[in-house]
Amino acid sequence: MAIVNLPNKPLTVNPLKQSQALGASLAFLGLKGMIPLFHGSQGCTAFAKVVLVRHFREAIPLATTAMTEVSTILGGEENVEQAILTLVEKVQPEIIGLCSTGLTETRGDDLERFLKDIRDRHPELDHLPIVFAPTPDFKGALQDGFAAAVESIVREIPKAGGIRTEQVTILAGSSLTPGDLQEIKEMVTAFGLVPIIVPDLGASLDGHLEDGYSAVTASGTTIKQLRDIGSSAFTIALGESMREAAKILEERFNIPYEVFGELTGLDVVDEFLQALAILSSNSVPEKYRRQRRQLQDAMLDSHFYFGAKRVSLALEPDLLWSTVNFLQSMGTQIHAVVTTTRSPLLEKLPVKSVTIGDLDDFEQLAAGSDLLIGNSNVGAIAKRLSMPFYRLGIPIYDRLGNGYFTKVGYRGTMELLFGIGNLFLEAEEERVKHLWELVSEE
Repeated sequence: MAIVNLPNKPLTVNPLKQSQALGASLAFLGLKGMIPLFHGSQGCTAFAKVVLVRHFREAIPLATTAMTEVSTILGGEENVEQAILTLVEKVQPEIIGLCSTGLTETRGDDLERFLKDIRDRHPELDHLPIVFAPTPDFKGALQDGFAAAVESIVREIPKAGGIRTEQVTILAGSSLTPGDLQEIKEMVTAFGLVPIIVPDLGASLDGHLEDGYSAVTASGTTIKQLRDIGSSAFTIALGESMREAAKILEERFNIPYEVFGELTGLDVVDEFLQALAILSSNSVPEKYRRQRRQLQDAMLDSHFYFGAKRVSLALEPDLLWSTVNFLQSMGTQIHAVVTTTRSPLLEKLPVKSVTIGDLDDFEQLAAGSDLLIGNSNVGAIAKRLSMPFYRLGIPIYDRLGNGYFTKVGYRGTMELLFGIGNLFLEAEEERVKHLWELVSEE
């Protein structure tokens, strides 16, 4: 079991984590007709919007209750009410996702009571789902806020109904990209199953162009699909952070579930496809059998460059778990591990220790590595330490195509394998070139 080192510094230096509110807004953006509403100052919303716009390079609909100094002291119920009424009038959302922030959580605003009182005063809002996720940004991280939003969604919206044997609910964690979800959707439908993905970022943030401007999300999981979740025959939770949401569905509708902590790597994809085969009573399609053989060949071609390499990672817990296990399956040594928040996975990581900390901790621990893995903010550290750097997580603002990047399934595993393997290959060529130059000088 890994030793978990908790932060002991009086301040954060060069933060690694993103806020819970940003994570919740990302989850809400996977629902069709949605606009996330931050109950806080304009700056809270602006910061989250900038991060998401730079990462996805898409228009991101976010709204704010625009708390001021006076409303913060006197209370924010009027701001919440006015913001909801304005959104209904101006953009006609199908659903609103309400997130708290550090400002209003510190003050102690009771948003659940606010919503009840607002609905009592405005019966015209009865048709509009408003999902509240408590997301104080002075604790937790992006993964926690994302999970809180999904838990609120499955707690409030699904309705009971007759079981549909071919329908499965996919609870997609924060570690999955839009490209990942497209791949997972293809895998599930290939077995004749009908997936409802919550939230479906693969439909809303995959980079497609819409006809005309929309002030709310143009695609994603629909309200009808969310209500139909209560009729699913099975729940597949992707990521340990989705376990609680799966438990909620089991308690409400008696729907069995299984948690898959990772879908990157040969063995884990085998297990996922086997589970789909059992659920559907269908055999694994030939195209995945061929992709499996391709991945085996790719692993044989590249394992020479992975063997005994020292890798340091700074990632959210779910993504960290998946990446560490994949790298170790390829023969690498995990040199240092830094993450953002507590998770049941941390003690189970196959490493000596993991630090919940910031990028200052990461820079100190990563010395002597052959490769760094993290978001774009790790780039400056890689330059200072003169080390290769592989971008993973959020935000990635110095590369294109983040919405399309895929790391799950056999194809996604190959993409990750070649991306990291090419960095090792390039580093090896540079090392040989340097040694040759030294010999030539002598």
